[in-house]
Amino acid sequence: MATMDTESTPLTLESLPTDPLLLILSFLDYRDLINCCYVSRRLSQLSSHDPLWRRHCKKYWLISEEEKTQKNQCWKSLFIDTYSDVGRYIDHYAAIKKAWDDLKKYLEPRCPRMVLSLKEGAREEDLDAVEAQIGCKLPDDYRCSYRIHNGQKLVVPGLLGSMALSNHYRSEDLLDVDTAAGGFQQRQGLKYCLPLTFCIHTGLSQYIAVEAAEGRNKNEVFYQCPDQMARNPAAIDMFIIGATFTDWFTSYVNNVVSGGFPIIRDQIFRYVHDPECVATTGDITVSVSTSFLPELSSVHPPHYFFTYRIRIEMSKDALPEKACQLDSRYWRITNAKGDVEEVQGPGVVGEFPIISPGRVYEYTSCTTFSTTSGYMEGYYTFHFLYFKDKIFNVAIPRFHMACPTFRVMCILLFGGILFYERKVNLVDSVFQVFYIIIYLFFGLCSINC
Repeated sequence: MATMDTESTPLTLESLPTDPLLLILSFLDYRDLINCCYVSRRLSQLSSHDPLWRRHCKKYWLISEEEKTQKNQCWKSLFIDTYSDVGRYIDHYAAIKKAWDDLKKYLEPRCPRMVLSLKEGAREEDLDAVEAQIGCKLPDDYRCSYRIHNGQKLVVPGLLGSMALSNHYRSEDLLDVDTAAGGFQQRQGLKYCLPLTFCIHTGLSQYIAVEAAEGRNKNEVFYQCPDQMARNPAAIDMFIIGATFTDWFTSYVNNVVSGGFPIIRDQIFRYVHDPECVATTGDITVSVSTSFLPELSSVHPPHYFFTYRIRIEMSKDALPEKACQLDSRYWRITNAKGDVEEVQGPGVVGEFPIISPGRVYEYTSCTTFSTTSGYMEGYYTFHFLYFKDKIFNVAIPRFHMACPTFRVMCILLFGGILFYERKVNLVDSVFQVFYIIIYLFFGLCSINC
């Protein structure tokens, strides 16, 4: 019998089969995959295996098979070329690019003029020049978005949504980086804040804080709200819209492409609809969407302005004799303190709509609260067209309204030293009492809270 060699052959990297090694490499991130190139000649060859880079191209750059075919490049080359262009944004690019792609795909058949208003992406040197101009670094996710699209032309309707009431109209454009840089703020109250949007009708802008200052967190996005009761005119309260540019932009896009923000006459209206905020009485269904208007609101004095859009629809399967006309409305309005106000009146917004099978009637109205939130509910009174002496009530579902988180700037001047205190949704709180006591005690300080 032949004797067996008891000495085993040493296992080396060179002797390992190719397939298991490729499987292992497929779990590595692109950084580790690149590092493998410097370990050995064999790993360098294996880590260049083109299918390994397919996943990274799709994950980080959202490159499709169709794009690869059009560019006639291998996956690794595509990854390296894209990285050399926008590699500094690799942690943000996929989320921002997906948001832009989803938004354009959704809007092209619905709001083609809006899509055509988008500008080509800015160059790296353009963004660097803006940083030199304002003396601050731009957030990387902001830069990433502007590499894809450099805002839009100043047109109506604006990309960032509209709002219309009988005597008020707002439509916000996404500013290009040069226009935004021209509006960069260095003044007290808005120091180190860059405008993101602009409404040519109201002058309203949303700002991003490119540096932490005056109680703001770096990269926060907000609407400014001048403190009308402040002794110091620089006091600016803020309604916080997003913690970062990515948070702000992607949440807005999600609301648009999910149908959360309705498109009416080629415009995006920033109404939020709660799917549960629907009530059906017989053949008539009432649903409500709401929106907060920061440009008509203030923290001091407490005045929070909301608009709501109501849809009244009769089922298409209803019998013709169910056709009816709205006679009056009743509202029960409750604020956050539990105070109740009841309102009754003829018709809605001066009209007495007729509802018949399959017909929809929509209207917009508004209300204000002295508290940060509240809710409304009620009913409409109708009469049948064919039985005019027969009336009935149709329920309006309870719908809640709440303003965004806000921050109040408190400026205390003691011997030339400026202190900022911030608080979120703490109006009528113990903090106000605290600052009032300070004000009464020192007398000379300027307090905005």
